[in-house]
Amino acid sequence: MSQNDLPPPGAPDIEIARAATMKPILPLADDKLGIPSEALVPYGHFKAKLTLDYIKGLQAKPDGKLVLVTAVTPTPAGEGKTTTSVGLNDGLNAIGVNSIVCLREPSLGPCFGMKGGAAGGGRAQVLPMEDINLHFNGDFHAITSAHSLISAMIDNHLQWGNELNIDPRRITWRRVVDMNDRALRNITIGLGGPTQGVPREGGFDITVASELMAIFCLATDLKDLQKRVGDIIIGKTYKKKPVTVRELQADGAVTVLLKDALQPNLVQSIEHNPAFIHGGPFANIAHGCNSVIATKTALKLADVVVTEAGFGADLGAEKFLDIKCRQSGLRPDALVLVCTIRAMKMQGGIAKGDLLAENLEAVRAGCINLRQHIHNMRAFGLDPIVALNHFVHDTEAEIAIVREVCADEGAVMAVSKHWSEGGVGAIELAEVLKARLDSSKTEVKLIYDDQMPLAQKIEAVATTIYGAKDIALSADAARSLREIEKMGFGNLPVCIAKTQNSFSTDPKKLGAPSGHTVEVREATLCAGAGFVVAICGNIMRMPGLPRHPAALDIGLDEDGQIVGLA
Repeated sequence: MSQNDLPPPGAPDIEIARAATMKPILPLADDKLGIPSEALVPYGHFKAKLTLDYIKGLQAKPDGKLVLVTAVTPTPAGEGKTTTSVGLNDGLNAIGVNSIVCLREPSLGPCFGMKGGAAGGGRAQVLPMEDINLHFNGDFHAITSAHSLISAMIDNHLQWGNELNIDPRRITWRRVVDMNDRALRNITIGLGGPTQGVPREGGFDITVASELMAIFCLATDLKDLQKRVGDIIIGKTYKKKPVTVRELQADGAVTVLLKDALQPNLVQSIEHNPAFIHGGPFANIAHGCNSVIATKTALKLADVVVTEAGFGADLGAEKFLDIKCRQSGLRPDALVLVCTIRAMKMQGGIAKGDLLAENLEAVRAGCINLRQHIHNMRAFGLDPIVALNHFVHDTEAEIAIVREVCADEGAVMAVSKHWSEGGVGAIELAEVLKARLDSSKTEVKLIYDDQMPLAQKIEAVATTIYGAKDIALSADAARSLREIEKMGFGNLPVCIAKTQNSFSTDPKKLGAPSGHTVEVREATLCAGAGFVVAICGNIMRMPGLPRHPAALDIGLDEDGQIVGLA
């Protein structure tokens, strides 16, 4: 089926996706990427995993060029970063560039909560949309199960004599589930008597915020995966000595549970262009990038690789650069900054219900947010290409203001209509990007040095990227940072967990607030993942459902087809 035969733009994404004709994944992989069928493990007709043995054989190949797609500060209207990544990849292929897009896997929490799925939208989607947004190929289930195994091994160790002398009060390993469930944030386990376990306090995070998810995304192969799993510190002994998963002798079994999941997932866009979707989202409470394995594999298979980082550039792009790039050696050759007229209006103080009316004053006021993100990316040595993700109610006068702001900042801007037109609508953006890749070379700079104290690293991000004047460490956070440094982990990067809705820790402060203080309430060590998490403001690593969760609108119609999935 051609693009012209699809439901019109504005139809529900699931209807457009379902109407699209998919190609069988095995011949598509061979035709587009030269991957033989024996190198793929099919999950049905339209999804497959690429074997790790085949990936090893690609290492001698030269790398293509890496493009990072990020965005302005997100709003409830949605800025379409994933949609733009898919559309840009389709646009590059439309102008003859051999390109692959690498995306993060959606979490069930937002799918049934408030944000919805993460397979793109309109004519720029990856398929099969329902599978990708729901169970997909079972990666998140494997991570949840592997995480649960560590939890069970900890409590079983306590039950059978506690040979390692683990102090139940100092166990830092929490349980996880891939769902928004605020009631599980704090729990008590082991009640009911001696045969029911050792009573202690605990709690749940969402799966994508777990250290195991971060390890999954950052590991380079199975050997590295097992080493990182073994390095996880689950708590301390009564003498305050760290206890690792390796000491629990659980690292081998955990690696077995993750063995198949570590193989990258290959799917296709509506326009039959290849897409790797592998690893976890949530750059507000995690590092928010797709897997290193998927990105590096794509670079061996294509001339250009388009990848995304979660939420706004202050979160996803910063973590992509300061964590993923620092650990993997990857460096983007170009950066695309997604912006929308709707976002500028909301940053200018306009309510979501009033976005359809032209409002030049609000657009101009809200562009301070865009300016700050441009400045932030230049602090990394990256000159962003601004992609204006076009919506049908955008007016020429509003677009002209954003174009004027970009010109004032010396930033190249392209209007992209991939949502309504698919790859053809992204050709302007694709050509601007190709020209940038052909003509310039980036020198990426990281925001802080490895040897800086942890508190100074947090401060560097807060003052350079968030516009803060200072940070304020709680007594607990300050003590934790000192202990982490004393343990020998002071050289690790920091992963800052904070609201995605503002540069500050107050989600209601729109635009580009400055002079604020970033309050750090907790600091936790992720020794296996290789970073320290600084939890700021009121952010929670287990989200809750909204008053009207999306789950209320999802179901099956009379023909057994899924409805309501966005």
